[in-house]
Amino acid sequence: MAYQTLSYSRDDRVATITLNRPDRLNAITREMPDEIRAAVEEANRDDLVHVIVLQGAGRAFCAGYDLKNAAERPRGTGGSQEMPWDPFIDFQLMDHNTQCFQSLWRSYKPTICKIHGYAVAGGSDIALSCDLVVMAEEAKIGYPPARVWGCPTTMMWVYRVGAERAKRLLFTGDLIDGREAERIGLITQAVPAAELDAAVQKLADRMKGVPKNQLWMQKTAINSAFENMGMRTTQTLATLFDGMTRHSPEGIWFKQRAEEKGFHQAVQERDSGDPIPGSKPPRNN
Repeated sequence: MAYQTLSYSRDDRVATITLNRPDRLNAITREMPDEIRAAVEEANRDDLVHVIVLQGAGRAFCAGYDLKNAAERPRGTGGSQEMPWDPFIDFQLMDHNTQCFQSLWRSYKPTICKIHGYAVAGGSDIALSCDLVVMAEEAKIGYPPARVWGCPTTMMWVYRVGAERAKRLLFTGDLIDGREAERIGLITQAVPAAELDAAVQKLADRMKGVPKNQLWMQKTAINSAFENMGMRTTQTLATLFDGMTRHSPEGIWFKQRAEEKGFHQAVQERDSGDPIPGSKPPRNN
């Protein structure tokens, strides 16, 4: 098929999906989740493909959802509803996107994500849906909207690093570099940026020599352990909460600041550490 937000190619037994909006740091549009799923399905249909590599064009893997326009436009557009809030509208949209990203997790064939630059917010949802992740040492990964206006809908953090480390990252929204991500087990490997392509190629070359049925059996058995722990239920709850974050008192404050002062100023204020003005005052007991 003709893709608008990514490109697809196959070399020998490796399919490569490249997010291709470099001028916007490969930020996620409405079309991108569906195109990711379509590209994964294309690779799964191709009998010559054993391994799928996912990467980003330009200066970063993916900077998350393209929120600037949505945040700065009037309420009622771009994922921020007029009140009263209908949770089903948000859930239907974001659950669809989550399941598109999770096509990388459910793929019959193993998926490797190559991260350079940034994999933040929704970009981390995409990356962590892959089976293996290789990062440049100086690249950054994290979920800053956990502070206000977001909840990671795939919730892959807890499945990769456990409850305590997931809480550390999502209670703060901090970014970590590739070295730290490898140290805590979030990713497979961190390498110098100049060696990133070669490291991913070496891993893919090693895996592509394994029969497709062997790869599928190992992956299915491992994935089933997480699915038996209730992964789908966890993602349903996280996706519902993601919609709530955009309509909480603090979420509405963030939206108003973005409309008044611009998205980047609102982000700076959100991440400053100062109390969020939109918070309700404490009740007197």
